[in-house]
Amino acid sequence: MATERRNWTREELIVAFNLYCKIPFSKINYNHKLVIELANAIGRTPSAVAWKLVNFASLDPSLKQRNIKGASNAGKLDKVIFEEFYQDWNTLAYESEISFAKLLNKPIEIEEEIDIEIKEGKVREALVKVRVNQSFFRSTVLASYENKCCITGISISDFIVASHIVPWSKDEKNRLNPENGLCLNSIHDKAFDKGFITIDFDYKVKVSKYFDDFKKENNIQKFFLDFENKEIEMPKRFLPNKEFLEYHHNNIFRK
Repeated sequence: MATERRNWTREELIVAFNLYCKIPFSKINYNHKLVIELANAIGRTPSAVAWKLVNFASLDPSLKQRNIKGASNAGKLDKVIFEEFYQDWNTLAYESEISFAKLLNKPIEIEEEIDIEIKEGKVREALVKVRVNQSFFRSTVLASYENKCCITGISISDFIVASHIVPWSKDEKNRLNPENGLCLNSIHDKAFDKGFITIDFDYKVKVSKYFDDFKKENNIQKFFLDFENKEIEMPKRFLPNKEFLEYHHNNIFRK
């Protein structure tokens, strides 16, 4: 029988925050499959788990900016866990993924299989951690944008990508920070990565002057030029950090 009044443990909270990141905001409720699975694993009701996710929402600055309020009774440890993630996404993302897998007695999720015979020991362990972290980042960014490209609105999962604003190789601390992510379709992800487009401080698309020589091509007009100055679809959580956008504009965008 579930014990509703017992205190939440740190492990339970980091896994709950993991779910908060990966479930689209509009779908956080006690009927969600992952909410039910976690509730069963930790001996709580789905309602208690869902309510805990709403507690985290009350601490989320990106929601506060949009005047969206979560529950008003977030506990002291809820705030501690929220701050831990924000201060060290790399460590907490991996720790929460491992704990989640252990609680549910499931293998950890990775983006692609790793050859155990070829890559063993510390090398394999490091590769697994990278894959797990990449999976967390993708899930979190896509969930923030309700699994839709923020430029085109495309929602076919095979066509959308969690794109880094500041490249993975340039900022180790913020590799997994969802505020360093955009949900883009594959074409615009490549264009953003190569600096053919950027997003300004008003969250509007800016197109490189590089395309001026291709204005007569209908598809260039359709895929790029028509989106000039168009505001992106804003994420429900984890707004793109303006410092990261500035880096992209100054260092990657082809002005």
